[in-house]
Amino acid sequence: MRHRLLVPGAAALSLLLAIPASAASFSPGAPGVGDTYYPESGNGGYDVSHYDLRLKYQPKTDLLEGTATLLAKTTQDLSRFNLDFGLKVSEIRVNGKKAAFATSGKHELEVTPATPLEKGKQISVVVRYAGKPSELKIDGYSAWARTPDGGVVAQEPDAAVWWYPSNDHPTDKATYDISVAVPDGTQALSNGVLASQSSKLGWTRYNWRSDKPQATYLTTLAVGKFDITTDKTANGLPVINAVSKDLGANEGSAKASIERTTEITEWLESVFGPYPFNSVGGYVPNVPAGYALETQTRPFYGKKAFDRGTNVSVVVHELAHQWYGDNVSLKDWKDIWINEGFAAYSQWLWSEKEGEGTAQELADYVYAQHPADDAFWTVKPGNPGAENQFDGAVYDRGALTLQALRNKVGDKVFFHILKSWQTEHTYGNASVADFVKFAEEKSGKQLADFFDTWLFQPKKPAAGAAKTAFGAQRGPVAQPKSWKQIAATHDVHGAHGH
Repeated sequence: MRHRLLVPGAAALSLLLAIPASAASFSPGAPGVGDTYYPESGNGGYDVSHYDLRLKYQPKTDLLEGTATLLAKTTQDLSRFNLDFGLKVSEIRVNGKKAAFATSGKHELEVTPATPLEKGKQISVVVRYAGKPSELKIDGYSAWARTPDGGVVAQEPDAAVWWYPSNDHPTDKATYDISVAVPDGTQALSNGVLASQSSKLGWTRYNWRSDKPQATYLTTLAVGKFDITTDKTANGLPVINAVSKDLGANEGSAKASIERTTEITEWLESVFGPYPFNSVGGYVPNVPAGYALETQTRPFYGKKAFDRGTNVSVVVHELAHQWYGDNVSLKDWKDIWINEGFAAYSQWLWSEKEGEGTAQELADYVYAQHPADDAFWTVKPGNPGAENQFDGAVYDRGALTLQALRNKVGDKVFFHILKSWQTEHTYGNASVADFVKFAEEKSGKQLADFFDTWLFQPKKPAAGAAKTAFGAQRGPVAQPKSWKQIAATHDVHGAHGH
């Protein structure tokens, strides 16, 4: 944003001279974190620790009214800072005092506090706003979907700008209290556990709490009419599943799929270690979407994900993300492999457990399906580019990489790597480079060339490369029984991004 240079008059000059010299150290926070793929996402100058969202939503008109309170800590001397947000704002207060604000760029809200903010200080930011999220278009797109009885927001790599102001990048995680008032007879679902529920004057308020660090794009809201079931895992973890009352022919397959959540979560704990959050579950709203998303504690499943019947494999995938992607999140969107490669591989491990094809059989099959001149091998899972961020190769070649690693280091070391990655990076962020270094430390092997071959070279690794044994057998490779359902999730995954 450009500013004209104004020459101060005598009175203004004397005022400037009265400001302590130290004030010169105050400067605006960056309007983005400099992400490789999405440089405008997120902001510099502060870290958010908690979001308190108090909302009211009218499904008939799509009007969302909100008051968002952000608790944060400054990381530099700030004269001004940005929030990522698109709806109309009526008032902002910083540390209780009214602040000036303006908009710029596609979704930047520039906030100028009444007095500059010193580095290392705790601050509060209160934003009052209102608008119709489905009418807000950024690059011609809205992440907010209206349904026959409400609205839903669940999208990757960004969704928050359509319904609450935030520092919208996975590197700034926070805890959440999300309170939503909706007309009686309508329900509001969000992340975490339902702390309380009350009704007054025709409105019901739902208060949800997610008490572990959570990325902004993993925060979800669904308003509508749902059949809700509750359960507990063997460890006492609350399970909350919800399916829209008007899914039509997909209702049975959707319920049959997500009702396996308890079982799948317990199994994933044996693979990745203790579940990291305060609840688990999933929801299927009546939106004509084919994608699914690992929204924290409560994955979103588009109704079209069940067009072909039950799809337990996609539930395994999104629940695996609670560890790989949600607990340990990427540092930069180019690091998408540490989310998707591992969630895809969890589907292979589930197939192995169910006796429908081992991970090695799936790896052999995938390797054989793509000849050397297939464009599949030109996508580099370790840094696929924004245009290929959700390409099938990120998933399948990403999973191949993990089976190759398993073969190279052995089962004992491999599964120790999967679990210890979670405990040693819990609630944090990591990169592909971090994982390569971590795997080397845990295995005692030099793995840089190995990962370069599988994640970064735009060509098919040689048969038997790095002791993988892929392609070593002669003749056609049989299709594992689980492959059709795994493949049915590919379109689901490919629709993640907008």
